[in-house]
Amino acid sequence: MSVNFKVPASPQKSIVTISDFLGVDFTNSPANVDEQKSPNSENMIRDVPGKVRKRMGYRTIKKYDGKINGAHMLRGSGEPLIHAGTKLYKGDVVLYSDANDTRSRSWQFDKKLYIIDGKTLLIYDGETVKKVSEGAYIPTLTISKEPAGGGKDYEALNLLQPAFTELFYSDGTAKAYHLTFGELDETPVKVEILDEKGDWQEKKEGTDFTVDRKGGIVNFTLAPGKSPLEGEDNVKITAYRTVKGYADRINKCSIGTLFGVNGALDRLFLSGNPDFVNYDWYSQQFDPSYFPDTGYSVLGSDSSSIVGYSIISNYLAAHKDEMERDQSIILRSGDLIENEPAFKIVNTLQGAGAIAKGSFAYLATEPLFLTRLGVYAVTAQDITGEKYAQNRSFYINGKLLSEENLENAFAYVHQDMYWLCLNGVVYIMDGLQPLMTDKSMPYATRQYAGFYMTNIPANCMWEVGNDFYFGTADGRVCQFYSDSSDVLSYNDDGAVIKASWETPDLDGKLFYKNKTFRYMAVRLNTALATSMEAYVQKRGVWSLLKKDDATSRYLSFKNLIFSKFTFSSDDTQRITATKIKVKKVDKARFRIQNNALNEPFGIFDIAFEFIESGNYKG
Repeated sequence: MSVNFKVPASPQKSIVTISDFLGVDFTNSPANVDEQKSPNSENMIRDVPGKVRKRMGYRTIKKYDGKINGAHMLRGSGEPLIHAGTKLYKGDVVLYSDANDTRSRSWQFDKKLYIIDGKTLLIYDGETVKKVSEGAYIPTLTISKEPAGGGKDYEALNLLQPAFTELFYSDGTAKAYHLTFGELDETPVKVEILDEKGDWQEKKEGTDFTVDRKGGIVNFTLAPGKSPLEGEDNVKITAYRTVKGYADRINKCSIGTLFGVNGALDRLFLSGNPDFVNYDWYSQQFDPSYFPDTGYSVLGSDSSSIVGYSIISNYLAAHKDEMERDQSIILRSGDLIENEPAFKIVNTLQGAGAIAKGSFAYLATEPLFLTRLGVYAVTAQDITGEKYAQNRSFYINGKLLSEENLENAFAYVHQDMYWLCLNGVVYIMDGLQPLMTDKSMPYATRQYAGFYMTNIPANCMWEVGNDFYFGTADGRVCQFYSDSSDVLSYNDDGAVIKASWETPDLDGKLFYKNKTFRYMAVRLNTALATSMEAYVQKRGVWSLLKKDDATSRYLSFKNLIFSKFTFSSDDTQRITATKIKVKKVDKARFRIQNNALNEPFGIFDIAFEFIESGNYKG
């Protein structure tokens, strides 16, 4: 009798390989996070698309007395103007000392920079800073005016300027010239008469004329003669009449943008005045020193404020705050009507209201802004729709939305990345990698890859050429390092940068089976000095698997570091691998980290081998 023996089959080996690293996912449960994303990564950023590295650090280059509220760069003026506390500095020189101690913004027109800070509209010419109202444009209200009144309306009053000019056509006999307004200021009235040569000759108040300021009448001692040029005005009168609160309508604005007729970016739109929360004003073309008193719009209800602006195609989008239930975004177009600019409302969109004035920025072609539901975008396709639901921050929302003081967030776009700074951390949305889809957001399935940075206390950010800076609340101006190959680029003012990439929970093909992980391999980028620590979390407890501070280093006599010496001259990516024993778990999570000072750290691939056998019993 023969007996047949059957050898039990060995458990089948399973392999997990991660070759594309597509940012964090703080929103899904770690058990439900895609293997290409991390449920808990810190200070790792996109290197080339699909690969990640430790972010570079920064160094303090200047210290000021006061919170850094902004840096304003006038082209051709050299260094930026730094707004620290209540002062504006050029280098160490204080150019202005009565600024508002809050974030400021600026725009350039005709080799001059216009700055708003919620207190005063300022102008910077590269050498001096002044209030715009000190030299604001003086409008000509009427022309072809008879001494007794009438005439043709020409320009509107300037909110920033109490002065106005009127042009009269003399009849040769009248002595009393009536201005449009009475209740004039005590500022001397300026009167000019056109002579026979076509030149304006100034007259003297008290000698050549007197002024009835209450009635707004200029009385000449001798009647001006008829105009020497037929049909041309020959009496010019400039008077001053301050209207309380007019200048503050502009000076107290804190947000703005450039927009104009047919989408041209030639007028300054300002809003954010706490006394007129749903108003905005626009300047004369190419001249932010002239804000006509007729150039304003009232947008939505006064129960909600205008928080910011976006330009979408040829439309200006004004974003209201979360108190606006019906018109969260109001779209306007710019046209000329009877040769005058008009900015009419063409549509309104509903959705989550904006909450942070500093969060508006453009990533690629998309305008982004922060709401209580995350970072949103408005696209050209939304313009004709009734609603918009373009949430772009699903993967970072799980952590972002629990942050305090979201309304104080500040955004800046640098190298195709949207940096959202608050509370000493930065949430980054990557515009270079393709937008991903997630069915958890059915009305906004296209999502940016996200990253998370700590120990970056930025209150504002700016660039000068290729250099990237930020300012802090304690008065420091910090510059990010830019050479990713230099080991000295990897510290924050001398402090360690803690960088890590965590995998999701790896639970195999069948979540209820026992898993035994036997092998791990990590392919790292090489550097003069780099190291890696690998940890595993099993049953909720983290433990060290391996520390490798030699494999991925290479030797360079030009940049020799004796404490981290190696004989290898191979500067290509290197694999560090190890056998591991993580036995009979239903799942495991792994962390690859570098917490060493002045060490680059880049991950190219991670792989694990494990077997599944038997049912997990806990």
